[in-house]
Amino acid sequence: QVQLVESGGGLVQAGGSLSLSCVASRRTFGIYTMGWFRQAPGKEREFVAAISRNGGLTSLADSVKGRFTVSRDNAKNTVTLQMNNLKPEDTAVYYCAASPRSDNYAATRTYDYWGQGTQVTVSS
Repeated sequence: QVQLVESGGGLVQAGGSLSLSCVASRRTFGIYTMGWFRQAPGKEREFVAAISRNGGLTSLADSVKGRFTVSRDNAKNTVTLQMNNLKPEDTAVYYCAASPRSDNYAATRTYDYWGQGTQVTVSS
């Protein structure tokens, strides 16, 4: 079992930045593909970013490319989502997730472990 805890959400104005972190309970954190998803009111949960087990490969949704970056530090059991130039449409609850698989990383069903989410609100 893996417990995930997100932090770093908050209220920011458009154009601002936030850094979200996710801390995992297990030191075997490095065997998991890590993903970030978000869900806005009335919308389905959508893929934001993913990072491979060793951090060598990353993937970002088209809507956040050029603005967000994802990284991980396996020694600290953490994954970080750096969000720059935030837009109102980025407003959502952001979730960290872990998967023992390396395929289908953009699908919610791939992930076995989820954090409780952290709210990001971007004002105009």
